[in-house]
Amino acid sequence: MALIIPLIFIVVLACGIFKKVNVYSCFTSGIEGALKFVLSLLPCLAAMFMMCALFEASGLSAALIKLTSPVFSFLGIPEELTKLILIKPLSGSGSLAYLTEIIKSYGADSYIARCACVCYGSSETVFYISAVYFAGIKTKGLLRPILISLFSAFVATVLACALCRVL
Repeated sequence: MALIIPLIFIVVLACGIFKKVNVYSCFTSGIEGALKFVLSLLPCLAAMFMMCALFEASGLSAALIKLTSPVFSFLGIPEELTKLILIKPLSGSGSLAYLTEIIKSYGADSYIARCACVCYGSSETVFYISAVYFAGIKTKGLLRPILISLFSAFVATVLACALCRVL
């Protein structure tokens, strides 16, 4: 496995030499395009990270958890997972920290920990991914794909908890 990356590098270099391509020029132009993309991405990521911090610091997160816990419980999702479910679309590291806390509190083999693991694995950081993907394209109308992603993550969470209950 340690030889795969150097082998790929040598094969690409050999193909470039064989086809008489200036490999260094192609490499630097690729890096230039990547740097432009990263620079266009930074404002979106900074705004997203600031909004996550403000969401938690303002107390809106706690209020939303308190408000949605009964709804989640009605749908078969344990109330202890409410914070994880609400944090996951915003922050991968924050939701991983809370997942670790759930596992420590309830034990790795508990129903709640199994549900938490499956919920964590079956959803994505929707707002982070949206910021990354949509920063490269200058398009409007981002609400629909974000809502579809959030809805599918919620359906996956409900199904995950139902499957964990049965299995």
